[in-house]
Amino acid sequence: MGEVVKFRKPKPSEKHKGKTLCKSGFHKWEIVQQKQFDVKQGKLVTVYQCKRCGERKTEAH
Repeated sequence: MGEVVKFRKPKPSEKHKGKTLCKSGFHKWEIVQQKQFDVKQGKLVTVYQCKRCGERKTEAH
């Protein structure tokens, strides 16, 4: 007979780990692309991505 695998329900702290900070506006931004030129604005653009939730933002310099 095969092995019996017990599945457990994840704790709320495991399920929502890191998401509560992002919902409150405390993202953990990392640079994805640096010094990309935007033709319409005529400026250099940096793309940031949140490490926890994956949201992206762009910032013109």
